Amino acid sequence: MIKIGGQAETGAGLVPGNLEVFTEHELAHYSRHFSLREVGPDGQARLKDASVLLVGLGGLGSPLAMYLAAAGVGRIGIVEFDTVDASNLHRQVLFGNSQVGTAKLASGAERLRDLNPHIAIDEHPCALTRDNARELISRYDLVADGADNFATRYLVNDACVLEGKPLVSASILAFEGQLSVYNQGDGPCYRCLFPVPPPPGVVPSCAEGGVLGVLPGVMGTLQATEVIKLVLGLGDIASGRLVHYDALALAFSNFHFARDPACVICGDEPTITELVDYDAFCGSNAAADSLVPQMSPVEAAELLEATDAIFIDVRDMHERLADSLPRSEHIPLAELLANGVPFPAASQLVIFCATGSRSLLAAESLIKRGYALVHNLDGGLSGWRRAFPS
Repeated sequence: MIKIGGQAETGAGLVPGNLEVFTEHELAHYSRHFSLREVGPDGQARLKDASVLLVGLGGLGSPLAMYLAAAGVGRIGIVEFDTVDASNLHRQVLFGNSQVGTAKLASGAERLRDLNPHIAIDEHPCALTRDNARELISRYDLVADGADNFATRYLVNDACVLEGKPLVSASILAFEGQLSVYNQGDGPCYRCLFPVPPPPGVVPSCAEGGVLGVLPGVMGTLQATEVIKLVLGLGDIASGRLVHYDALALAFSNFHFARDPACVICGDEPTITELVDYDAFCGSNAAADSLVPQMSPVEAAELLEATDAIFIDVRDMHERLADSLPRSEHIPLAELLANGVPFPAASQLVIFCATGSRSLLAAESLIKRGYALVHNLDGGLSGWRRAFPS
């Protein structure tokens, strides 16, 4: 186990190190690192002895994983359960068209092993939950989070605090990204900066709000940089700093913050001593709490084939042109909320969007208008494609 955050010897005082720990192929692969006086053989040996857990292999996780693998981080664990979708390819550069429909974890691990066969890739084909988070995180030196939802971000933060692991976290939306290093030494954690999550629906997902394809490349590469700096003990770590990137302005800004002594998990008198229900905390189980009946993709497929039920797509036109369900109607959310739908109140309606959140709002509004036979497609079109990949 390496010591994260220790200072490496730099400059003229760098110890040459023992090159015998590297194979001939490794010597060639890492030759440019050996040429850096601040890294050299000793620094590369630190990287070789390091272990990092990556949460997610999406837009952020793709460049993050590739650059950590290429740099020679000796053991990389990856938590991922999703499959490759065509809509991923403009930003998830780890994958290609031939991998659409395949498991991200298996396809990504194969690519990483080809990129650097000298490292170990641990595959964890599961979602990170409060039942497995601490045990998984305890196996690694530090964690890099590329999650796309608040429930997972708070879960990862809390598990890292409880296990004493540094966390390199980033997030993206549209043309902007942000990054920080949490729980490093005596530094603040994610909850010190964001004590409570935003209300459900206030911050759209990338599927709903969109994201510039190159943006996660920038932020994921910055995450990889911070991970490598932590392992090597080099430079100024982004602990106590929220780094904001505006792609349209080509501008970086820094917001400084400190550990909160009253923080519920890393403060002087923490009230959270074990992992909690993060879906409930973040309100991400809104569908379960709603009065709108949820319909599984399997149930919806049977209904689509056997009845005259009307399927209504509330996404934007560009989303519908990329992919949709057969024989579905298109009424964008804003139009539906303003004007309702041109169908009798006795109609059986199934509302869907990309993930099930916008359609839930639409379904609730229709119920208020007197439509009794309304269902929300659970998981949206993304859930449908997971159930029916072809």
